[in-house]
Amino acid sequence: MKTRREALALTALFAVPVFADTPMTALRVEVTNDIGKPVDRASVIVRFIKGRSVVKLGKQITKNWELRTNTEGWVKIPPIPQGDILVQVIARNYQTFGQTYNVSETERTIQVKLQPPQQQFSSHPEMPSAPTKKP
Repeated sequence: MKTRREALALTALFAVPVFADTPMTALRVEVTNDIGKPVDRASVIVRFIKGRSVVKLGKQITKNWELRTNTEGWVKIPPIPQGDILVQVIARNYQTFGQTYNVSETERTIQVKLQPPQQQFSSHPEMPSAPTKKP
C-alpha cells in the first residue's frame, strides 16, 4: 500500500511540469502617423497564430484581441502566449497595416507607423465621357 502511494506521488510530481504555465508576453502597440504624431482611436487587432500555447485543464486561452488606441496612440494587450502573432491596425484616413511578429520576451513594444491612403487606380481603360455620334 505504501509503495502504491509513493508511486502515485512520484507520478504526480513529474506530471506537474507538463501542465506548467505557458510563457506569456505583455504586449504594447504604439501607433503613429507618417510624421510621428500619435493616432488615437485606431483599431488594433492582435491574433495569436502559433507558438508555445499549452492547453490548461478546463481553462481556455484567449487568442484574439480587438482594442482601440488611447489619445496618446498606444494600447496595452493583456498577456498573450509567446510565439507568432499577427498585428493589424485600422484607422480612418490611413492605410491598413498588418504584419506578423515573433514574440519570445516577457515584455514587448511594437511600433506601427501608418501611411496616408494611396491614390486609387484602375486597370480598366478610361471610358469616354460622352458617346460618339456616327456621321
